[in-house]
Amino acid sequence: VEFLYCDLASMKSIRQFVQQFRAKNCPLHVLVNNAGVMLVPERKTEDGFEEHFGLNYLGHFLLTNLLLDTLKQSGTHSHNARIVTVSSATHYVGKLHLNDLQSRCSYSPHGAYAQSKLALVLFTYRLQHLLTANGSHVTANVVDPGVVNTELYKHVCWVVKVVKWMTSWLFFKTPEEGASTSIYAAVSPEMEGAGGCYLYNEERTKSSDIAYDEELQRRLWTESCKMVGIFDESSRVP
Repeated sequence: VEFLYCDLASMKSIRQFVQQFRAKNCPLHVLVNNAGVMLVPERKTEDGFEEHFGLNYLGHFLLTNLLLDTLKQSGTHSHNARIVTVSSATHYVGKLHLNDLQSRCSYSPHGAYAQSKLALVLFTYRLQHLLTANGSHVTANVVDPGVVNTELYKHVCWVVKVVKWMTSWLFFKTPEEGASTSIYAAVSPEMEGAGGCYLYNEERTKSSDIAYDEELQRRLWTESCKMVGIFDESSRVP
């Protein structure tokens, strides 16, 4: 196991990480996008992005795009490289505000978190469409890990913390259980060649209806490219 530092809340750190990784000349068969914050107070990343949107979504968007060439080179017809992105059931209540992705007009921790998780689903579906159009041996899927007992809940109110402490053994998954669907998406032979899926409890299921809106997927992708400063190669793909 080797460790390379990468701060998903920093575009500079992400670019440095990718540069270090590429210097190793290693193949990349699996990329799991799993960083995240939840219900944090209103604050910005060093690049000026609202933290939920900047870290949970834009950080993974940039990281994945910068590693795409390596993933494409690593995948083969019989063994596709795999991109696994961790979203949440919260995306079902999320709304994407294309005119206010930074939640400047009205900030709600719950709304900002749900929007970032919906963005990850939209991103995955658009990414798979582009990979298929290019004939790449890479698949992209999105995972709902369920309710997992981790430090992700440290910003919830004290009442919720007390309830969580009292009931976590009954209603919450352990981190190992929470990771199972991501692992399934990353290594299961059943998922070979399968992309554009929303997975929960190691099964394919339906995401929110809005996540299948192809026009919304396209518009979010284009806007995301502008925000992180990369060329939008998808402009040539319908």
